[in-house]
Amino acid sequence: MSSDESSGKRPHYYGGQALIEGVMMRGQSVWACAVRRPRGDIHVERHPVGDFPERHPLFKRPFIRGTYALVDALKIGTRALTISANQSVEEEEQLSGKELGGSLFVALALVIGVFVVLPNVGLAFATDWLGGGTLYHFVEGLVRIALFLAYLVGISFLPDIRRVFAYHGAEHKTIAAWEHGEPLEPDRVDHYSTVHVRCGTNFLVMVFLLAILVYSVAGAIVPAPEAGLLATMTYHIVLRIVLLPVIAGLAYEGLRLGAGHRNVFVRALMAPGQWLQKITTKPPERDMIEVAIRSFEAVVPRSEYERQPPRAEALPSTLSWGPDEADPETVYALAPDHKPDRGGPPDEAHEVSPGEEATGLPATDSSGTTTTAADGSDGLDDATDPAGREPRSGR
Repeated sequence: MSSDESSGKRPHYYGGQALIEGVMMRGQSVWACAVRRPRGDIHVERHPVGDFPERHPLFKRPFIRGTYALVDALKIGTRALTISANQSVEEEEQLSGKELGGSLFVALALVIGVFVVLPNVGLAFATDWLGGGTLYHFVEGLVRIALFLAYLVGISFLPDIRRVFAYHGAEHKTIAAWEHGEPLEPDRVDHYSTVHVRCGTNFLVMVFLLAILVYSVAGAIVPAPEAGLLATMTYHIVLRIVLLPVIAGLAYEGLRLGAGHRNVFVRALMAPGQWLQKITTKPPERDMIEVAIRSFEAVVPRSEYERQPPRAEALPSTLSWGPDEADPETVYALAPDHKPDRGGPPDEAHEVSPGEEATGLPATDSSGTTTTAADGSDGLDDATDPAGREPRSGR
């Protein structure tokens, strides 16, 4: 049981994303990414989460909040991937902003082309048999799901992608360990499953399944035009793009429902996404779990973190801090001048590492990045077991 739960306070449920040689974690007001660099140290940086819904309460309402959550997650996820792509390689291999932007544009175009345009272009030639109603939308949905599964299975054989999937597993294990009140030690974290009910994979599966229903209903209300092949293809492609926010809103509410309830219907609804996580997550190595822990500690307020059981063993890797844009009024478990490897006040938890000045302030390398030695060492509504399962044995 987490500390918030034991105190009766409604807890915040953390989320995250696997990166290239790293993990992004998202807290209540900040997000952070930790990336294993080629020389073995862990690059950490922290940035604020936007407060747009707080300033515009309309975007906190059911269904509307799902659309905003999708856009915001894509924005943060893209930025985190950009950071990890550069920090995980040597400086001479890093991509420029223009090169990264071009790569992301190509990737987005391929996603739209493969999962939206391609199925509808192909099935446009079968409209004489399928028609333009429910049967068409059902078959088109099955084709999209088949393409998505084939894509996931195909990339899962690539060594670099398998490492990303392993970091995905490390993210899930770390969050599950926290939600069960465990100290964040790699060996303790590793006892938990790589499958988590709030995973974005569940969200994608729900999007695919709900799309069949939504497009069928919309197609019955506004039938496809009988004006030739090109008009039919255009209608179906535009319909899918226009209704994507509606589907995202429904899927988001379904994900919240799945995290807060465990009846037979909800379990059946969430099961396909959890099965699919057997592909999108892999067992992580110990050093991957360490990266996930550091990313998580960077988004947890220190006051909340210190109510959890302390870590008994040190985390070995050196930390190299990049930008830290967190609100200075909030003190987090992991900060450039503090590492949560030993209990006690911050000045007791931080030893002066080689190269630090007598002031006790962290030294900086030649690039201006704060470097700290590791000394003493992926929210919803399920307040009892957010992972939807018991932890594995060996806790």
